[in-house]
Amino acid sequence: MLNTIFILLAAICLINLLVELRRDLMMLQQNSYRPERYMRWLRTSADTTSFPRLVGMAVLLVSLVTFTDTWWAMGMMAVFAGGCTIALLRQRYKKPLVWTSRAKRIYATMLLLSAIIVAALDIISYHIPYEANSDSRVAYLSFISAVTLTGLYCASHMIALVAVWLLQPLESKINQGYYDDAERILRSMPRLRVIGITGSYGKTSTKHYLYRILSEQMEVLMTPGSYNTTMGVIRTVREMLRPYHEVFICEMGAKQPGDIKEICDLVHPEIGILTAVGPQHLESFKTIENVQRTKFELIDALPKGGLAVVNNDFEYIANREVTNVSCLRYGIKNTKEVDYTASDIIYTSMGTDFTITANGQRLTLHTRLVGECNISNLMAAVAVALYLGVDREKIRYAVAKIEQVEHRLSLKRTPAGVTIIDDAFNSNPTGSAMALDVLAGMRSGKRIVITPGMIELGDRQHELNAELGRRIARSADIAIVVGNYNREAITEGLHGAGMEEDRIHEVKTFAEAQRVLAAVVRRGDTVLYENDLPDTFK
Repeated sequence: MLNTIFILLAAICLINLLVELRRDLMMLQQNSYRPERYMRWLRTSADTTSFPRLVGMAVLLVSLVTFTDTWWAMGMMAVFAGGCTIALLRQRYKKPLVWTSRAKRIYATMLLLSAIIVAALDIISYHIPYEANSDSRVAYLSFISAVTLTGLYCASHMIALVAVWLLQPLESKINQGYYDDAERILRSMPRLRVIGITGSYGKTSTKHYLYRILSEQMEVLMTPGSYNTTMGVIRTVREMLRPYHEVFICEMGAKQPGDIKEICDLVHPEIGILTAVGPQHLESFKTIENVQRTKFELIDALPKGGLAVVNNDFEYIANREVTNVSCLRYGIKNTKEVDYTASDIIYTSMGTDFTITANGQRLTLHTRLVGECNISNLMAAVAVALYLGVDREKIRYAVAKIEQVEHRLSLKRTPAGVTIIDDAFNSNPTGSAMALDVLAGMRSGKRIVITPGMIELGDRQHELNAELGRRIARSADIAIVVGNYNREAITEGLHGAGMEEDRIHEVKTFAEAQRVLAAVVRRGDTVLYENDLPDTFK
């Protein structure tokens, strides 16, 4: 009976470790399986010293002291492990784990490492003499296993990092095979026109808009979702590119210098769109100059006879010369020395009417989209479409039919008569300012903002989130600040701009924010969801 109970208690510790390793794998995946990014997340999130891990260390220490009764120790470890398991299983994530082949290999390696450690300590313990008491040998080994499993839980990050390190040679070989296959496919399609799109923000929306316009006249493929890494592009080429495609729109993301060049070396873009250079991912880039150099890797990679389309509304685009290819510059605010401008912008409940002017010619358009950022992104798409010879009437028709990209300044109206502005994807200083401008233009009912603030801003994290708070105070009637990550900075800005205390609500989670919203929102009100922190920043 004793053996069975101890084995079951050790099994609870095992289940806790399995669930925790799965969470660690998810965070590894969100950090692109790159140890340096994962370790940076560990430092910023303090996950290694989180409350559950500190409790786990305390339980482990108490269990190891010589005067502790094994029954009491096993009970403590099992209760702790059971509680952690339930909490982890109940947790919901913005970006859950995707069980790719690589994820399965890493998880299997993590399990193998854990099994080796547990088995090794059990074997050593088995051969160490101990005083016989009421505990049988099996119960004793179950106790040793539980202690080891609890220790592995506390050090699970190390298991994850070691697994990635051990698999690195294999993964490099596999990835090289995928790369070579994608390169072969692209070489077999010499007439394929490749359009690269990058920018600190706006690239995904621009990709969708360009795809919708070009599809009126051509066979087009775009990288789906956020497949904007080298491996995401490789997967798109290998699984989705077909001989009949005429155009491939390739979104290119970057979190460190060289990321965009790596993609360009594979796909060899002929046209490059640069939507923005701003203070995004400063935790990895450190300076705005590094962001500029990295984003311009796309423009620098274009061949002679190619075309660059760049957004002059951003200082670090306007001040960078482009001499290797023809360059079309567009802008709404900075219209000096630009080729494409937008004017006569009128927002209505049906969307936006505006006019694009280029080379003295005017193109009047209507779109369901709202916000200056969307008009800017549409300008880039229209400029490329005109360059590729798409009929102007087809452009006008496509722009009118473009659907709002989910979570990117999309406008909805609920059956209860509440207007929702959904700008929840990756808030940034420029995008959040534009979203708040749209909110400020809403004249019926209260204007409510729900936000956890902006992330990955490096040394300017506090400064820019305080500025966000000041903008919210000028544009909204009620502010609901979510989480702890940026709370101090945002509320500092709110108070500094004069927002009254009773109009500021500080909550821990989005679920709690929804409860506050339900208590204050009424028909005719407008609610702006500005950003939703990814799991790596919660």
